[in-house]
Amino acid sequence: MTKVIGLTGGIGSGKTTIAGYFAEMGIPVYIADDEAKKVMQSDEIVAAIRKTFGAEIFDDNTLNRAKLADIVFNNADKLALLNAIVHPAVKTDFENWLLKHKKEPYIIYEAAILFESGRYKECDIIITVTAPQETRIERVMNRDKTTREHVLKRMNMQWNDEQRLANSNYIIHNLNLKIAKEEVVKILKILNIKQNHS
Repeated sequence: MTKVIGLTGGIGSGKTTIAGYFAEMGIPVYIADDEAKKVMQSDEIVAAIRKTFGAEIFDDNTLNRAKLADIVFNNADKLALLNAIVHPAVKTDFENWLLKHKKEPYIIYEAAILFESGRYKECDIIITVTAPQETRIERVMNRDKTTREHVLKRMNMQWNDEQRLANSNYIIHNLNLKIAKEEVVKILKILNIKQNHS
């Protein structure tokens, strides 16, 4: 039975970089945010988003993700509405992906809102990636060319590190990439030992 490792962390923690390290080690990785973007291009999901949020977030029938983000990251109720449309489709997509990797001992399910969405309940192991808040803010501002205020709003929509860490099996401190990579190797060694003795 394939074990699902949930990999999460707040915005700017560098969890996607860490997911890349696991992939380098030969562990199949499912990036929920990337797959959600693909799912959101399907006719069915586009129609549901248009019905819920209106035609004004579309430019020539193309979803304007920036306009949608402005709406949902300023309103928790609107974010919940979007998640109710997208999450079930991503869940189905992940289940189909998992079937293709059913011979693997472990896979990584990387998601920013693993806890908030309730998907953590379907994970056998949970790893949280952390970094100091100021480091995270700077990373996101540089990456998304956005403002500090916008980053803080996004952060406030997510669980904080204390909440995540209290519900995690392992923690990766992602301040120094070399050390973070060593922590990935260490976790894999522990998991392989557990696997070999189970």
